[in-house]
Amino acid sequence: MDLYTLLMAAFLGVVEGVTEFLPISSTGHLILVEDLLGFEGPPGKLFEIVIQLGAILSVVWIYRQLFWRTFMGLFGERASQHLALSVLIAFLPAAVLGAAFGGFIKSVLFNPWVVSCALIVGGIAIMIVERTHQTAKIHSTNELSYPRALTIGAFQCIAMIPGMSRSAATIMGALLVGVDRRTAAEFSFFLAVPTMFGATFYDVYKSRHDLDFHGLSVVAVGFVVSFLVALVVIRWLLRYISSHNFTAFAIYRIILGVVMLGILFLR
Repeated sequence: MDLYTLLMAAFLGVVEGVTEFLPISSTGHLILVEDLLGFEGPPGKLFEIVIQLGAILSVVWIYRQLFWRTFMGLFGERASQHLALSVLIAFLPAAVLGAAFGGFIKSVLFNPWVVSCALIVGGIAIMIVERTHQTAKIHSTNELSYPRALTIGAFQCIAMIPGMSRSAATIMGALLVGVDRRTAAEFSFFLAVPTMFGATFYDVYKSRHDLDFHGLSVVAVGFVVSFLVALVVIRWLLRYISSHNFTAFAIYRIILGVVMLGILFLR
């Protein structure tokens, strides 16, 4: 592989790592960047699948002690059982709708026009939620009831529209049901693990005949960069939301969406 391709793979790894857990849509950014730069990874869908997996594994690494403690306590510790079941309940709505409509959504909605409009709509929605959500009553995942977890999972389904953002949908949904910002962000991280692993393996299975394992060096570069960048971003986000709300992300989304619509109209 030539140097340009490797650099582009690293750049897309940065884009994925930065945007996966911020409420600005990683899928939307990848669609826009690849459209603007005309870059395509190795044939098949392996590149996009693997760099996304790299970002998700960063959550597993950062919270490895919690995940291990939860796994070991599944058969005897109430807190571990509660967290695992809450995540599972929240995961179900997207799993069902994704299996039923995932192919249709990707074939119809995965384009820069939809992403640009979704960025704007999602940005406005974040501003509205920040102004109207109730005072936080839930300050840890252990306090999250199963009905609230299901509600957050229902909000996650909005993110099937590229550009809406899985992080934005789940965090805003959590704020609306009375969860504080840090807990909302952490539950969004935890929910990302089964959601994105499920989506990854589903994509691999559906695309198994189209996957091309040539250019593995490009895939490896994107994976490693995505993983390392996501590690930094998750830790930064948790510090940021301790003293800030999500309005800055909403403004960024709206500006990017408007600029992209202008570019698309002028083509």
